[in-house]
Amino acid sequence: MAAPLPLKNVRVANFGWVWAGPVVGQTLGFLGAEVYKIESRSRIDINRTLPPFGEGVNDPDRSLQNHAGWAGNGSVTLNLKEPEGVELAKQIVAVSDVVIENFGPGAMEALKLGYDELRAVKEDIVMLSMPTAGLSGPLKNVRTYGMSLTSLTGIDSFTGYRDGPPVPVENAFSDPYNGIMGAFAVLVALTHRDRTGKGQHIDYSQQESIMQLAGPAFMDYVMNGRAATTMGNRHPTSAIAPHGVFRCQGDDRWISIVVANDEEWQGLCIAMGDPQWAQSSDYATSAGRVKHIDSLHEQLAAWVAGHDDHKLADLLQEHGVAGVPVSSIADLLADPHFKARGTYVEVTHPLGFKETIYGSYVKSNKFVAAVRPGPMIGQDNDHVFKDLLGLPEERYRDLIEREIIY
Repeated sequence: MAAPLPLKNVRVANFGWVWAGPVVGQTLGFLGAEVYKIESRSRIDINRTLPPFGEGVNDPDRSLQNHAGWAGNGSVTLNLKEPEGVELAKQIVAVSDVVIENFGPGAMEALKLGYDELRAVKEDIVMLSMPTAGLSGPLKNVRTYGMSLTSLTGIDSFTGYRDGPPVPVENAFSDPYNGIMGAFAVLVALTHRDRTGKGQHIDYSQQESIMQLAGPAFMDYVMNGRAATTMGNRHPTSAIAPHGVFRCQGDDRWISIVVANDEEWQGLCIAMGDPQWAQSSDYATSAGRVKHIDSLHEQLAAWVAGHDDHKLADLLQEHGVAGVPVSSIADLLADPHFKARGTYVEVTHPLGFKETIYGSYVKSNKFVAAVRPGPMIGQDNDHVFKDLLGLPEERYRDLIEREIIY
Protein backbone atom coordinates (compact mmCIF):
# COMPACT_ATOMS: atom_id res chain seq x y z
CA MET A 1 0.00 0.00 0.00
CA ALA A 2 1.33 3.44 -0.95
CA ALA A 3 2.25 5.75 1.92
CA PRO A 4 0.19 8.89 2.55
CA LEU A 5 1.21 11.85 0.43
CA PRO A 6 3.66 14.08 2.33
CA LEU A 7 1.44 17.20 2.27
CA LYS A 8 -1.78 15.34 3.03
CA ASN A 9 -2.73 17.64 5.91
CA VAL A 10 -1.69 20.93 4.29
CA ARG A 11 -4.33 23.30 2.92
CA VAL A 12 -3.52 26.07 0.42
CA ALA A 13 -5.47 29.21 -0.45
CA ASN A 14 -4.17 30.02 -3.93
CA PHE A 15 -4.85 33.55 -5.13
CA GLY A 16 -2.27 33.04 -7.88
CA TRP A 17 -3.42 33.66 -11.43
CA VAL A 18 -2.51 32.90 -15.06
CA TRP A 19 0.22 30.22 -14.88
CA ALA A 20 3.02 30.81 -12.34
CA GLY A 21 0.87 30.98 -9.20
CA PRO A 22 -1.32 28.01 -10.17
CA VAL A 23 1.81 25.90 -10.88
CA VAL A 24 2.86 26.46 -7.26
CA GLY A 25 -0.50 24.96 -6.32
CA GLN A 26 -0.09 22.21 -8.90
CA THR A 27 3.26 21.15 -7.44
CA LEU A 28 1.99 21.21 -3.86
CA GLY A 29 -1.12 19.33 -5.05
CA PHE A 30 1.04 16.58 -6.56
CA LEU A 31 2.46 16.19 -3.05
CA GLY A 32 -1.00 15.81 -1.55
CA ALA A 33 -1.86 19.36 -0.45
CA GLU A 34 -5.51 20.42 -0.53
CA VAL A 35 -5.31 23.41 -2.89
CA TYR A 36 -8.12 25.86 -3.65
CA LYS A 37 -7.66 28.38 -6.42
CA ILE A 38 -9.62 31.51 -5.44
CA GLU A 39 -11.05 33.13 -8.55
CA SER A 40 -14.19 34.89 -9.77
CA ARG A 41 -16.55 34.91 -12.71
CA SER A 42 -16.51 38.70 -12.45
CA ARG A 43 -13.04 38.55 -14.01
CA ILE A 44 -12.28 35.25 -15.72
CA ASP A 45 -8.62 34.32 -15.42
CA ILE A 46 -6.99 34.70 -18.85
CA ASN A 47 -5.52 31.21 -18.60
CA ARG A 48 -9.08 29.88 -18.91
CA THR A 49 -9.54 31.70 -22.22
CA LEU A 50 -6.70 29.92 -24.02
CA PRO A 51 -7.46 27.25 -26.65
CA PRO A 52 -7.73 24.42 -27.40
CA PHE A 53 -11.08 23.73 -25.76
CA GLY A 54 -12.53 20.33 -24.91
CA GLU A 55 -14.78 19.06 -27.72
CA GLY A 56 -14.23 22.41 -29.47
CA VAL A 57 -16.62 24.28 -27.16
CA ASN A 58 -15.30 27.75 -26.26
CA ASP A 59 -15.96 27.62 -22.53
CA PRO A 60 -13.61 28.70 -19.68
CA ASP A 61 -14.27 25.33 -18.01
CA ARG A 62 -12.98 23.51 -21.11
CA SER A 63 -9.57 25.08 -21.74
CA LEU A 64 -7.10 22.21 -22.06
CA GLN A 65 -4.25 24.63 -21.40
CA ASN A 66 -5.94 25.48 -18.11
CA HIS A 67 -6.57 21.85 -17.22
CA ALA A 68 -2.88 21.06 -17.67
CA GLY A 69 -1.46 24.24 -16.15
CA TRP A 70 -3.78 24.23 -13.15
CA ALA A 71 -3.76 20.47 -12.56
CA GLY A 72 -3.96 19.72 -8.85
CA ASN A 73 -5.78 22.94 -7.95
CA GLY A 74 -9.38 23.03 -6.80
CA SER A 75 -11.53 26.15 -7.25
CA VAL A 76 -13.74 28.42 -5.19
CA THR A 77 -15.33 31.62 -6.45
CA LEU A 78 -15.30 34.90 -4.55
CA ASN A 79 -15.92 38.44 -5.71
CA LEU A 80 -13.08 40.19 -3.89
CA LYS A 81 -14.40 43.60 -4.93
CA GLU A 82 -17.05 43.13 -2.25
CA PRO A 83 -16.17 43.42 1.48
CA GLU A 84 -18.11 40.21 2.21
CA GLY A 85 -16.01 38.40 -0.37
CA VAL A 86 -12.83 39.60 1.31
CA GLU A 87 -14.09 38.47 4.71
CA LEU A 88 -14.89 35.02 3.33
CA ALA A 89 -11.41 34.87 1.82
CA LYS A 90 -9.97 35.58 5.27
CA GLN A 91 -12.08 32.78 6.70
CA ILE A 92 -10.58 30.41 4.13
CA VAL A 93 -7.09 31.59 5.08
CA ALA A 94 -7.93 31.00 8.75
CA VAL A 95 -8.33 27.27 8.05
CA SER A 96 -5.34 27.10 5.69
CA ASP A 97 -1.59 26.69 6.05
CA VAL A 98 -0.35 28.48 2.93
CA VAL A 99 -1.37 31.51 0.87
CA ILE A 100 -0.06 32.01 -2.69
CA GLU A 101 -0.27 35.17 -4.77
CA ASN A 102 1.59 36.45 -7.84
CA PHE A 103 0.10 39.93 -8.24
CA GLY A 104 2.13 43.12 -8.26
CA PRO A 105 3.32 44.61 -4.95
CA GLY A 106 0.46 46.23 -3.06
CA ALA A 107 -2.36 44.39 -4.82
CA MET A 108 -3.14 42.10 -1.89
CA GLU A 109 -2.90 45.03 0.53
CA ALA A 110 -5.38 46.97 -1.60
CA LEU A 111 -7.79 44.05 -1.21
CA LYS A 112 -7.21 44.07 2.56
CA LEU A 113 -5.55 40.68 2.18
CA GLY A 114 -1.93 41.64 2.83
CA TYR A 115 0.35 39.61 5.06
CA ASP A 116 -0.42 41.63 8.18
CA GLU A 117 -4.18 41.21 7.69
CA LEU A 118 -3.83 37.49 7.05
CA ARG A 119 -1.47 36.93 9.96
CA ALA A 120 -4.15 38.46 12.17
CA VAL A 121 -6.52 35.61 11.25
CA LYS A 122 -3.86 32.85 11.12
CA GLU A 123 -0.74 33.71 13.08
CA ASP A 124 1.49 30.99 11.60
CA ILE A 125 0.36 31.39 7.98
CA VAL A 126 3.01 30.90 5.28
CA MET A 127 2.46 33.44 2.52
CA LEU A 128 4.26 33.29 -0.82
CA SER A 129 4.28 36.56 -2.77
CA MET A 130 5.93 36.24 -6.18
CA PRO A 131 5.79 39.52 -8.12
CA THR A 132 8.04 40.14 -11.10
CA ALA A 133 10.92 41.84 -9.32
CA GLY A 134 10.16 41.31 -5.64
CA LEU A 135 8.40 43.46 -3.07
CA SER A 136 11.05 46.19 -2.86
CA GLY A 137 13.52 48.03 -5.05
CA PRO A 138 13.27 50.44 -8.01
CA LEU A 139 11.71 47.83 -10.31
CA LYS A 140 9.13 46.54 -7.86
CA ASN A 141 6.19 47.92 -9.88
CA VAL A 142 7.36 46.74 -13.30
CA ARG A 143 4.69 44.81 -15.23
CA THR A 144 5.61 41.69 -17.19
CA TYR A 145 4.27 38.39 -18.40
CA GLY A 146 6.30 35.23 -18.82
CA MET A 147 7.70 36.12 -22.23
CA SER A 148 8.70 39.68 -21.34
CA LEU A 149 10.32 38.40 -18.15
CA THR A 150 13.00 36.65 -20.21
CA SER A 151 13.78 40.00 -21.84
CA LEU A 152 14.02 41.80 -18.50
CA THR A 153 16.41 39.18 -17.14
CA GLY A 154 18.80 39.39 -20.09
CA ILE A 155 18.15 35.93 -21.48
CA ASP A 156 16.72 37.22 -24.76
CA SER A 157 19.88 39.27 -25.38
CA PHE A 158 21.78 36.10 -26.29
CA THR A 159 18.92 34.09 -27.79
CA GLY A 160 18.95 34.32 -31.59
CA TYR A 161 20.97 33.67 -34.72
CA ARG A 162 24.68 34.42 -34.47
CA ASP A 163 25.36 38.11 -35.08
CA GLY A 164 21.64 38.72 -35.56
CA PRO A 165 19.06 40.53 -33.45
CA PRO A 166 17.58 38.92 -30.34
CA VAL A 167 14.87 36.33 -30.95
CA PRO A 168 12.79 36.29 -27.74
CA VAL A 169 11.82 32.99 -26.16
CA GLU A 170 8.50 32.25 -27.82
CA ASN A 171 6.64 30.87 -24.83
CA ALA A 172 6.18 31.81 -21.18
CA PHE A 173 8.56 29.11 -19.95
CA SER A 174 9.50 31.28 -16.97
CA ASP A 175 5.98 30.78 -15.53
CA PRO A 176 6.15 27.03 -14.78
CA TYR A 177 9.82 27.37 -13.81
CA ASN A 178 8.91 29.98 -11.20
CA GLY A 179 5.92 27.90 -10.10
CA ILE A 180 8.10 24.92 -9.26
CA MET A 181 10.75 27.06 -7.56
CA GLY A 182 8.04 28.90 -5.64
CA ALA A 183 6.67 25.58 -4.39
CA PHE A 184 10.15 24.70 -3.14
CA ALA A 185 10.22 27.98 -1.18
CA VAL A 186 6.88 27.05 0.39
CA LEU A 187 8.20 23.63 1.43
CA VAL A 188 11.19 25.24 3.13
CA ALA A 189 8.89 27.68 4.95
CA LEU A 190 6.56 24.87 6.06
CA THR A 191 9.54 22.96 7.44
CA HIS A 192 10.57 26.08 9.36
CA ARG A 193 7.01 26.47 10.69
CA ASP A 194 6.89 22.86 11.83
CA ARG A 195 10.17 23.31 13.71
CA THR A 196 9.51 26.74 15.24
CA GLY A 197 5.74 27.26 15.14
CA LYS A 198 6.29 30.47 13.16
CA GLY A 199 4.97 31.33 9.70
CA GLN A 200 6.58 33.82 7.35
CA HIS A 201 6.09 36.04 4.32
CA ILE A 202 8.24 34.87 1.40
CA ASP A 203 9.39 37.68 -0.89
CA TYR A 204 9.99 35.72 -4.09
CA SER A 205 11.32 37.66 -7.09
CA GLN A 206 10.53 35.88 -10.34
CA GLN A 207 13.19 37.97 -12.02
CA GLU A 208 15.94 36.88 -9.64
CA SER A 209 14.98 33.25 -10.02
CA ILE A 210 14.98 33.34 -13.83
CA MET A 211 18.33 35.15 -13.87
CA GLN A 212 19.95 31.95 -12.59
CA LEU A 213 19.47 30.56 -16.10
CA ALA A 214 21.97 33.14 -17.33
CA GLY A 215 24.65 32.02 -14.86
CA PRO A 216 27.41 31.18 -17.39
CA ALA A 217 26.93 34.53 -19.13
CA PHE A 218 27.20 36.38 -15.82
CA MET A 219 30.41 34.57 -14.92
CA ASP A 220 31.90 35.17 -18.36
CA TYR A 221 31.24 38.90 -18.05
CA VAL A 222 32.52 39.21 -14.48
CA MET A 223 35.65 37.14 -15.12
CA ASN A 224 36.44 38.00 -18.74
CA GLY A 225 34.62 41.26 -19.47
CA ARG A 226 32.68 39.67 -22.35
CA ALA A 227 29.00 40.54 -22.66
CA ALA A 228 27.07 37.64 -24.18
CA THR A 229 25.43 38.24 -27.54
CA THR A 230 23.33 36.09 -29.87
CA MET A 231 25.19 32.83 -30.44
CA GLY A 232 22.81 30.68 -32.41
CA ASN A 233 23.27 27.15 -31.08
CA ARG A 234 26.90 27.56 -30.12
CA HIS A 235 28.20 27.13 -26.60
CA PRO A 236 27.36 30.26 -24.57
CA THR A 237 31.02 30.95 -23.74
CA SER A 238 32.52 29.39 -26.91
CA ALA A 239 34.18 26.75 -24.77
CA ILE A 240 33.48 23.62 -26.82
CA ALA A 241 32.74 22.49 -30.38
CA PRO A 242 30.88 21.04 -32.16
CA HIS A 243 27.85 22.46 -30.36
CA GLY A 244 24.64 22.88 -32.34
CA VAL A 245 21.63 21.40 -34.08
CA PHE A 246 21.89 19.91 -37.54
CA ARG A 247 19.25 19.01 -40.13
CA CYS A 248 18.60 15.32 -40.74
CA GLN A 249 16.57 13.37 -43.29
CA GLY A 250 12.85 14.03 -43.38
CA ASP A 251 10.55 17.00 -42.98
CA ASP A 252 12.04 19.45 -40.48
CA ARG A 253 13.93 16.76 -38.56
CA TRP A 254 16.98 17.84 -36.56
CA ILE A 255 19.55 16.46 -34.13
CA SER A 256 21.45 18.20 -31.35
CA ILE A 257 25.13 17.28 -31.08
CA VAL A 258 27.48 18.45 -28.32
CA VAL A 259 31.11 17.33 -27.96
CA ALA A 260 32.64 18.42 -24.66
CA ASN A 261 36.17 16.99 -24.84
CA ASP A 262 38.72 15.14 -26.97
CA GLU A 263 37.50 11.71 -25.89
CA GLU A 264 33.99 12.50 -27.10
CA TRP A 265 35.44 13.92 -30.33
CA GLN A 266 37.14 10.60 -30.96
CA GLY A 267 33.84 8.84 -30.32
CA LEU A 268 32.16 11.08 -32.90
CA CYS A 269 34.91 10.38 -35.43
CA ILE A 270 34.48 6.62 -35.00
CA ALA A 271 30.70 6.95 -35.33
CA MET A 272 31.22 8.85 -38.60
CA GLY A 273 33.59 6.15 -39.91
CA ASP A 274 36.74 8.27 -39.46
CA PRO A 275 36.25 10.51 -42.52
CA GLN A 276 39.34 12.18 -43.95
CA TRP A 277 38.18 15.70 -43.13
CA ALA A 278 37.91 14.84 -39.42
CA GLN A 279 41.62 13.92 -39.33
CA SER A 280 42.63 17.53 -39.95
CA SER A 281 44.95 18.98 -37.33
CA ASP A 282 42.51 21.90 -37.07
CA TYR A 283 40.17 19.62 -35.15
CA ALA A 284 42.68 17.70 -33.05
CA THR A 285 42.12 19.75 -29.91
CA SER A 286 39.16 21.42 -28.27
CA ALA A 287 40.73 24.86 -28.83
CA GLY A 288 41.25 24.05 -32.50
CA ARG A 289 37.68 22.89 -32.95
CA VAL A 290 36.37 26.07 -31.37
CA LYS A 291 38.64 28.20 -33.57
CA HIS A 292 37.51 26.40 -36.74
CA ILE A 293 33.89 25.88 -35.70
CA ASP A 294 32.44 27.23 -38.97
CA SER A 295 34.20 24.68 -41.17
CA LEU A 296 33.63 21.95 -38.56
CA HIS A 297 29.88 22.58 -38.44
CA GLU A 298 29.73 22.73 -42.24
CA GLN A 299 31.40 19.30 -42.59
CA LEU A 300 29.33 17.78 -39.79
CA ALA A 301 26.08 19.14 -41.23
CA ALA A 302 26.84 17.52 -44.59
CA TRP A 303 27.34 14.14 -42.91
CA VAL A 304 24.27 14.44 -40.66
CA ALA A 305 21.98 15.34 -43.58
CA GLY A 306 21.92 11.75 -44.80
CA HIS A 307 20.71 10.22 -41.54
CA ASP A 308 17.49 9.55 -39.67
CA ASP A 309 17.49 11.62 -36.46
CA HIS A 310 16.54 8.82 -34.06
CA LYS A 311 18.84 6.20 -35.58
CA LEU A 312 21.70 8.68 -35.64
CA ALA A 313 21.10 9.62 -32.01
CA ASP A 314 21.30 5.94 -31.04
CA LEU A 315 24.57 5.57 -32.96
CA LEU A 316 26.12 8.62 -31.32
CA GLN A 317 25.02 7.58 -27.85
CA GLU A 318 26.65 4.16 -28.39
CA HIS A 319 29.92 6.00 -28.99
CA GLY A 320 29.64 8.25 -25.94
CA VAL A 321 28.48 11.34 -27.79
CA ALA A 322 25.65 13.58 -26.53
CA GLY A 323 23.43 13.38 -29.57
CA VAL A 324 19.64 13.58 -29.22
CA PRO A 325 16.77 14.22 -31.63
CA VAL A 326 15.06 17.59 -31.52
CA SER A 327 11.68 16.28 -30.43
CA SER A 328 8.36 17.66 -31.57
CA ILE A 329 5.37 17.57 -29.24
CA ALA A 330 4.06 14.58 -31.21
CA ASP A 331 7.39 12.83 -30.58
CA LEU A 332 7.09 13.40 -26.85
CA LEU A 333 3.57 12.01 -26.62
CA ALA A 334 4.56 8.88 -28.55
CA ASP A 335 7.94 8.32 -26.87
CA PRO A 336 8.03 5.03 -24.90
CA HIS A 337 10.23 6.61 -22.21
CA PHE A 338 7.70 9.31 -21.38
CA LYS A 339 4.87 6.79 -21.57
CA ALA A 340 6.67 4.49 -19.13
CA ARG A 341 7.22 7.31 -16.65
CA GLY A 342 3.72 8.79 -16.95
CA THR A 343 5.05 12.15 -18.09
CA TYR A 344 1.76 12.75 -19.85
CA VAL A 345 -1.43 11.04 -18.75
CA GLU A 346 -4.89 10.74 -20.25
CA VAL A 347 -7.68 11.64 -17.83
CA THR A 348 -11.42 12.00 -18.07
CA HIS A 349 -12.56 15.50 -17.20
CA PRO A 350 -15.66 15.82 -14.98
CA LEU A 351 -17.48 17.24 -18.02
CA GLY A 352 -17.04 13.87 -19.71
CA PHE A 353 -14.34 14.31 -22.34
CA LYS A 354 -10.89 12.74 -22.35
CA GLU A 355 -7.78 14.90 -22.42
CA THR A 356 -4.04 14.56 -22.00
CA ILE A 357 -2.38 16.60 -19.25
CA TYR A 358 0.97 16.65 -17.48
CA GLY A 359 1.70 13.78 -15.18
CA SER A 360 3.50 14.43 -11.93
CA TYR A 361 7.10 15.59 -12.22
CA VAL A 362 7.41 14.77 -8.50
CA LYS A 363 8.11 11.05 -8.20
CA SER A 364 9.07 8.97 -5.17
CA ASN A 365 9.30 5.32 -4.22
CA LYS A 366 7.37 6.24 -1.05
CA PHE A 367 4.13 7.52 -2.56
CA VAL A 368 2.15 7.91 -5.78
CA ALA A 369 1.41 11.54 -6.64
CA ALA A 370 -2.17 12.73 -7.06
CA VAL A 371 -2.91 13.82 -10.65
CA ARG A 372 -6.20 15.41 -11.64
CA PRO A 373 -7.09 18.03 -14.26
CA GLY A 374 -7.45 21.71 -13.50
CA PRO A 375 -10.82 22.59 -11.95
CA MET A 376 -14.13 23.82 -13.21
CA ILE A 377 -14.88 27.30 -11.90
CA GLY A 378 -16.20 27.04 -8.36
CA GLN A 379 -16.27 23.25 -8.32
CA ASP A 380 -15.38 23.17 -4.61
CA ASN A 381 -17.75 25.91 -3.42
CA ASP A 382 -20.13 23.56 -1.61
CA HIS A 383 -17.35 21.79 0.26
CA VAL A 384 -15.34 24.88 1.21
CA PHE A 385 -18.14 27.20 2.22
CA LYS A 386 -20.52 24.70 3.80
CA ASP A 387 -18.22 21.98 5.14
CA LEU A 388 -15.00 23.85 5.97
CA LEU A 389 -16.45 27.23 6.90
CA GLY A 390 -19.78 25.90 8.18
CA LEU A 391 -22.01 28.43 6.40
CA PRO A 392 -25.70 27.70 6.90
CA GLU A 393 -27.54 26.75 3.70
CA GLU A 394 -29.68 29.89 3.74
CA ARG A 395 -26.64 32.18 4.10
CA TYR A 396 -24.74 30.25 1.43
CA ARG A 397 -27.59 30.60 -1.06
CA ASP A 398 -27.95 34.30 -0.25
CA LEU A 399 -24.24 34.91 -0.99
CA ILE A 400 -24.60 33.13 -4.31
CA GLU A 401 -27.74 35.09 -5.17
CA ARG A 402 -25.98 38.39 -4.46
CA GLU A 403 -22.89 37.29 -6.43
CA ILE A 404 -20.53 37.42 -3.48
CA ILE A 405 -19.76 33.77 -4.08
CA TYR A 406 -19.42 34.24 -7.83
